[in-house]
Amino acid sequence: MLVKNVEKKDSKTASFQVEVDAKEFDEAVNKAFNKNKGSISIPGFRQGKAPRAVVEGMYGHDVFYQDAIDELVAPAYEYGYDNCGLKIIGKPAVSNMDLSDDKVLTLTFDVELYPEVTLGEYKNLSAVKETYIITEEDVDGQIDGVRKRNGRVIDLEREAQMGDTADIDFEGTLDGVPFDGGKAEGYELELGSNTFVPGFEEQIVGMNIGDEKDINITFPEDYAAELAGKDVVFKVKLNGLSMTELPELDDDFVQDVSEFNTVEEYRADTRKDMERVMDQQMDAKFRTAIMTKACDNMTVEIPESMMQEKIDELIRSYAANFGLSDPKMSTDDIKKMMGLDEEAINATIRPAAEYQVKQELLLNAIVEAENIEVTDEELEDYIKGAAESVGVTPDQIRQYFGEEYIKNEFKKEKATRIVIESATEEAPAEEPAEEKEAE
Repeated sequence: MLVKNVEKKDSKTASFQVEVDAKEFDEAVNKAFNKNKGSISIPGFRQGKAPRAVVEGMYGHDVFYQDAIDELVAPAYEYGYDNCGLKIIGKPAVSNMDLSDDKVLTLTFDVELYPEVTLGEYKNLSAVKETYIITEEDVDGQIDGVRKRNGRVIDLEREAQMGDTADIDFEGTLDGVPFDGGKAEGYELELGSNTFVPGFEEQIVGMNIGDEKDINITFPEDYAAELAGKDVVFKVKLNGLSMTELPELDDDFVQDVSEFNTVEEYRADTRKDMERVMDQQMDAKFRTAIMTKACDNMTVEIPESMMQEKIDELIRSYAANFGLSDPKMSTDDIKKMMGLDEEAINATIRPAAEYQVKQELLLNAIVEAENIEVTDEELEDYIKGAAESVGVTPDQIRQYFGEEYIKNEFKKEKATRIVIESATEEAPAEEPAEEKEAE
């Protein structure tokens, strides 16, 4: 094969041709013949046994040409991709194919180019590093969650109170017509959890088991468009009431649920865990703020094909998290299954996809600008660390991802360090005095 006539049409698109010589074309024709001959019946020959020349004599010399061309498109593009000198994204389009009299096939591919990135400032950036305070009440709340998971559920025979768990049937109507998502049976609702629309849980307080009641609710203005600000009626039946009796917070409880002996040790460790989690969250927010600034400082026009590829990747990832993804399902089928229309995708998934694409473009550009390389020793240590973190062998990591992909990811990680390690933390802004007094 031979690549020729590589041409950039503009900053976004290009074309190139791949020439397949007569010998390669004839091999593809012969392959197409062998693939199809079993279904060919020629008088005087057993089915599938007629020579190629006889079949071509009866059906035409070009009977297998289209099948041969179809077989050659993928390897021709792959060869062109590797040898045209262009950075290509997306799927190619065959804009022309020409077969000369001497059986030389020329395929013309139209392709989309990797976007041109102009880096802005990505070193010595600054952003606010948020601070936090973990109060004794926060620690109590964390421990109460453990107590609740180890609590004893008690059925109640009295009026519903805040803190109870109510087993309810409900159906909501708007102007007398039921609306989607407004009906459930045997739903367990903790009163006071603020799980439902404001005003709903409070109106269950005082009901007795078996009672039915119409609850009037006005949806918030920032709710889903079809219900925002609307007055609705929920018909509610209280099927049962229960509460969770929490175990006493004492040394015996601590010894049952942890490796510690005393409440004081357990509280101290709980606080330490909470601080570790908050530190990680604050670090992550700071990193995101710095990377966002670096992305905002660069100039790039993201091709829609890159956006769509990332959006589809995120949709499949979200579906997999909920156990809904099947590799055989199309992305469109997954969207329907998850109830994702274009409005929902543009509001929730597209912004995340845009940030991820921008960050990848940024890091690739920094890798190039900084001439970042990875030594064999560094790569080996990197793979070992990755393998240990997920409990597999280095060879399994190599086999699954491929060494080139791993090397590129490590380069981007090095680029990230350049951005983050040169960044500085800004102190949070002081609250106005009047706000402090109001608090």
